[in-house]
Amino acid sequence: MRVFIAIDIDDKIRKAIADLQEQIASEVDVKKGDLKWVEPKNIHLTLKFLGEISNEQLQEVNEIAKTVASAHQKFNLEIESVGSFGGRSAKVVWVGAGKGTDELLALQKDLDDLLAQADYPKEEREFSAHLTLCRVNHPIAGVKIGEAIAQFLYLKLGSIAADALCVYQSQLTPAGPTYTLLDEFKLR
Repeated sequence: MRVFIAIDIDDKIRKAIADLQEQIASEVDVKKGDLKWVEPKNIHLTLKFLGEISNEQLQEVNEIAKTVASAHQKFNLEIESVGSFGGRSAKVVWVGAGKGTDELLALQKDLDDLLAQADYPKEEREFSAHLTLCRVNHPIAGVKIGEAIAQFLYLKLGSIAADALCVYQSQLTPAGPTYTLLDEFKLR
């Protein structure tokens, strides 16, 4: 099964993100299919994507997540500032994290370190705390959306309570991914 570990967002932030997606979409003149918006119900803050693992490995992953969660205090994480990956022609548009990022980085690092000790590959890229709003399928659309999101640089959507590590299964379907919560481990 395909598995990842994330922090969930609440319905208030989910609604604010849906409204933001609509606002950005209304301001960008691109062809249908040039942008793939993430369904708000599927938005979460991924800390570690593990890919395909066995049931035995899932038990080990759950133990690691439980250990890491018990070593960290819950905290609030500000959700703010729209940005993109991909340079001048955006490939991914996201909303980022503000206050609380230090605690999030420490949590993610501990999770990545413990998983690496159990032979799960360590992240090669530096962790970037973000919630994906959309993926861009065409370079011209990437330039246009990159220009449109500049006005949202100082946006503040609110905050989430980072209070649990959630282990999810990801199933890919023709209609898009389906995420199933497998387990949840509360931070102290």
